[in-house]
Amino acid sequence: MDLTLELTDEQRALRGMLREFGDAEIAPYAGEWDRSGTFPAATIRQLGQLGVMGLPFPEQYGGVGAGAGTLSMAIALEELARVDSSVAVTVAASVSLGGAPILNFGTEEQKQRWLAPLARGESIGAFASTEPGMGSDVQGLSTTARQSDGGWLINGTKAYITNAGTELSSFVTTTAITGERRPGRAEISTFIVPVDAPGFVPQRPYAKMGWHASDTRELAYQDCRVAPDAMLGERGAGARVFLATLDGGRIGVAAMGVGLARGCLEQSVAWANQRCAFGQPISHYQAVSFELAELKARIEAARGLVFRAAALKDAGKPVTEEAATAKLIASELAVHAANVAMQVHGGYGYMEESAIPRFYRDAKILTIGEGTSEILKLVIARQMGLSV
Repeated sequence: MDLTLELTDEQRALRGMLREFGDAEIAPYAGEWDRSGTFPAATIRQLGQLGVMGLPFPEQYGGVGAGAGTLSMAIALEELARVDSSVAVTVAASVSLGGAPILNFGTEEQKQRWLAPLARGESIGAFASTEPGMGSDVQGLSTTARQSDGGWLINGTKAYITNAGTELSSFVTTTAITGERRPGRAEISTFIVPVDAPGFVPQRPYAKMGWHASDTRELAYQDCRVAPDAMLGERGAGARVFLATLDGGRIGVAAMGVGLARGCLEQSVAWANQRCAFGQPISHYQAVSFELAELKARIEAARGLVFRAAALKDAGKPVTEEAATAKLIASELAVHAANVAMQVHGGYGYMEESAIPRFYRDAKILTIGEGTSEILKLVIARQMGLSV
């Protein structure tokens, strides 16, 4: 398929608008949010008013409509992660993980009920599949759901879930076993669990290495009762919902990796031009300038992978391999870029008054969430036809 990755006027305007918004409304406060662990609810609402939370959704569900989609979302996430990954992951998790499964598998009533307020930034959603003893292996689930009094009772524990315990949190799309488990295989279904459902108990937020201004916590389902129409998609289709959601989520994380790397590069270029050593700016030294030039080239290459995966998804094409490739390359690049930025900044880069420690801490999780780098290599290898 021939894809010309030329941005539309609307996408270029989106990029410019979010660049200005990020510099004015996020960057000045991101350090304090990080230090205090403050969830920036007002900023998320503002992004909803700007249309960012509804980019991939049709107008009838509160979205932007024609001309937007996964590629526009990738552009937005790159610009947000350039200044703060906590804001970026809040948007990504709500839209790509919380909202997208409802758009792709939900009934008309479910879409109207849950997507419209999410797209307007009035609420956010979450996706809960990971468990304390299970990550990418969806067949390793232990959470169960059984029919009771016309509805469903869910029991189990989910781990490392984003967006489930904030003042804006509205629902958590949850995977659970709904039938008898067989060796190596179980009937898995997906449910939309309102945060006010009886028996839904969010635990205390984790003390994390990074993403301090985003909400991440364990969730307990203790005879959590949901209505009979809470099931998302057909019974037994949970694995398909999970895998389809991962593809979109990986594109989002890849876009965040490019954005974080860009933020590191921009900070490093500015510092290299102003920091003097031995009588001249350190940018005059080839050891510094070549390192930053190479980083710039790798960012451009990674963005091309992200945009290609996003464009393929918008065209309705399979993107499992492309999403895994983009996420693998961009997330590893983000870690490298943070290390380069720390080295270029020297002692100042180690000080919390600069943004570099925050970028450094925020980068590593990108190689873990939505599939570790090792899992992504496994996915790519299988797509190549390798027997692994």
